[in-house]
Amino acid sequence: MSTSTKKDIVRGKRYTAEEKSKIVSFVESYNASNGRGGQSAAAKKFGVSQLTVSSWLKGAGVSAGSSKGSNKGNMQSKLASLLTLGQDISKLEKELGAKRAKFDSIKASL
Repeated sequence: MSTSTKKDIVRGKRYTAEEKSKIVSFVESYNASNGRGGQSAAAKKFGVSQLTVSSWLKGAGVSAGSSKGSNKGNMQSKLASLLTLGQDISKLEKELGAKRAKFDSIKASL
């Protein structure tokens, strides 16, 4: 048996944000045109493990097996969130306007 030294230890490759983004984009475009299989194709094309690609997809908020149909549900939930946030912002802007008016009247009385 051989003994390991520090030189024998294999460390994983570090990927830049640009490389990760390129791979995630590849998976998204592959899945958009083929329906699925982008994760496997990216792993083969870029020499990255499927587990690593999966982790990057999760970090980017992309579904690994997203197909054309499942993207609709994701879009609908995003639109619903935008609508709710827009309503909250409008409500808060009205409250802010009322508080500003009160602030200005108190300030003017000084």
